Amino acid sequence: MLQMEEKHASPANVQEIDLYSSAVRQFDIAADILRLEDGMRKILSHCQRELTVNFPVEMDDGSVQVLTGHRVQHNTGPGPSKGGIRYHPMVTLSEVKALAMWMTWKCAVMGLPYGGAKGGVQVNPKLLSQNELQNLTRRYTTEIQILLGANQDIPAPDVNTNPQIMAWIMDTYSMNVGYSVPSVVTGKPLSLGGSPGRNEATGRGCVYVAVEAAKKAGFSFDGARVVVQGFGNVGSSAALIAAELGAKIVGVSDLQGGIYNPHGLDVAAVAAHHAATRSVVGFDGAEPISNEDLLELDCEILIPCAIENQITEENAPRIRARMIVEGANGPTTPDADVILGDRGIVVVPDILANAGGVTVSYFEWVQGMQWFPWTLEEVNSRLQKIMTSSFARVYDESVGRGVDLRTGAMCVAVDRVAEFTRLRGIYP
Repeated sequence: MLQMEEKHASPANVQEIDLYSSAVRQFDIAADILRLEDGMRKILSHCQRELTVNFPVEMDDGSVQVLTGHRVQHNTGPGPSKGGIRYHPMVTLSEVKALAMWMTWKCAVMGLPYGGAKGGVQVNPKLLSQNELQNLTRRYTTEIQILLGANQDIPAPDVNTNPQIMAWIMDTYSMNVGYSVPSVVTGKPLSLGGSPGRNEATGRGCVYVAVEAAKKAGFSFDGARVVVQGFGNVGSSAALIAAELGAKIVGVSDLQGGIYNPHGLDVAAVAAHHAATRSVVGFDGAEPISNEDLLELDCEILIPCAIENQITEENAPRIRARMIVEGANGPTTPDADVILGDRGIVVVPDILANAGGVTVSYFEWVQGMQWFPWTLEEVNSRLQKIMTSSFARVYDESVGRGVDLRTGAMCVAVDRVAEFTRLRGIYP
């Protein structure tokens, strides 16, 4: 049994990067362009609800640990709030607030009837047993249940959470209300009302958008050299689907390090190696490379699918990709955006590029509310249609206003949410 200090290390000694300030900076840029009225700026630059809970969890040895979790709703104007739950040692309220705000814009860009929410628990789940993980999930769910509901706030998987954890959340909520409510979460196992195609939806959506962006940038996706940072659910799906569509995956990485082959990797073999060893490191037929160097490889498309703040003002001058497609949330800092823009590197922003996950979550929610399942072909076809039409709208907005894609996407999103807010008014 690990000691508490190892198992639940606090990030107090780690300098926090204030993600919420970065999110508000992005909002302010769009608000300036849209000439948003002062009252509306105040409303949309704040989160509507912020819940922090400190809750006990019983460990396998009988001891009790107290963990800290959050659930934040940024906006509920368009409809129920929607957003993932992550388990990570570095979870902070600032991070969760930023992610909730980005979820609002993401849903608005895609035209989904949701506002944005996010949740997280400050813990390293990889050091927990399955029983401890279940105890954590059920108690955290009960603590935040005052915000949850199929027509109120709908969680989904995020960093270090998965369909099993969503099943525990659904069951806990259902037991507390006395009847089964499959639509209270998305990203569930198929047997509990999950949607076909949900697991790979974020990575698939990234690739659909990358194909469209490559056309606008004047090069073919078929044969393009692609680098993927992060080989979890999003990164591995993006790499596999991109390879299926003809791209050459020359580099991938995970927490342990990366691998590189300028002639292209056998992505299916890399995935098998990762499944067997829990890392891409040590894969035959590739050179080892650090995560830092991987980001600076010469390629057409870089897809960061890890965590926030990976491309900063420090390494942005050395990025050699023609295009960055943000599979992760917030991987590029505002200062790095300026540098990349000056260098002519196209950035397809997270609120568009990785919105495939929440889009198929919406499909799952609709199926749950109607108790009527769709086929995988229906899901993927509808996803491609929404991703490509949303990209076209953002591209037209950016060209029309003479701004980059991130600002164009933010203008689309903020304008839409502001319109909801004006129409609904202020109660009472």
